[in-house]
Amino acid sequence: MFCDIQATEPDIKVSLTRVGVTNLKKLVKITREAKRPIILLPTFEVFVDLPSSQKGIHMSRSPEVIEEVIENLVNKETYGIEELSVDIVKKLFERHEYASRAEVLMHSDYMMEEKSPITEKKSQEICKIIGRAYGVKDSEGNIVIKKMVGAEVVGITACPCAQNLLKEKAINNLKEKGFSDEDIVKILDSVVIATHNQRGIGTIMIEVPDGYDISIGKIITIIKKSMSGEVYELLKRVDEGYVVETAHNNPKFVEDCAREMIKRVVDEFNYLPDDTEVLVRQVNKESIHRHDAFAERYSKMGELRAELELNGK
Repeated sequence: MFCDIQATEPDIKVSLTRVGVTNLKKLVKITREAKRPIILLPTFEVFVDLPSSQKGIHMSRSPEVIEEVIENLVNKETYGIEELSVDIVKKLFERHEYASRAEVLMHSDYMMEEKSPITEKKSQEICKIIGRAYGVKDSEGNIVIKKMVGAEVVGITACPCAQNLLKEKAINNLKEKGFSDEDIVKILDSVVIATHNQRGIGTIMIEVPDGYDISIGKIITIIKKSMSGEVYELLKRVDEGYVVETAHNNPKFVEDCAREMIKRVVDEFNYLPDDTEVLVRQVNKESIHRHDAFAERYSKMGELRAELELNGK
């Protein structure tokens, strides 16, 4: 007779917060009304909790759930990655009846067409889109699910601190060579002061309340506009000059980027309720240090609105 080993009692009776599978890849086709379908190859992380009375989860059920949900996509005209995540969470509860918590995180490369800033050469831009859903089941079997959608985008930042040091050095050098204060002002207005750069990685995740829509395209644009400048796959010489000059004329710390994203999120998504959760994160890959710079804010939309209003922003 078949024995369900997973359902037996464990030797050590301790509950586990998350048990599941990671690095699970599936091909997903998201159809859109009057638009070309989006083809993704996302990576999934799928988890449920495990009570202390059970030895293990039925591990194969989680990949089966994802496969089943993806197969059902062909019958839907409009579908987003947040809805996909929610459907997976619902199915996880059906297949793992012992679970009181279920979670799915998916992220995928997303291809978009871009043009270089001056020559307008076309190329493909890759960023990362993210979907997450988290569900909790109470003792009566009622399930509450929260869903989030977001993106991760690479840009360029220029360090304000090093640039200011070099500016002060340039002023002193010009004074030693006999230039007047008026000439120095003209010179500094005519040249770009050097500094060191970082490859910035901006991330925004926003909760999607029931009945509301959030455009991933708008999230991507916010991240791009919140750094010193954008990066491109294909650049001719005149484009390279423009990108470098633009970044150096807009120096930003990692904290500046995070705060800029917060301000733009509040302005762009002003229709979202105050209890909507927002995550903003910026990581700058340093060029002259071995470490990276990091800034993050996890809050609710109402708290961000109140803080910006208090400071007159």
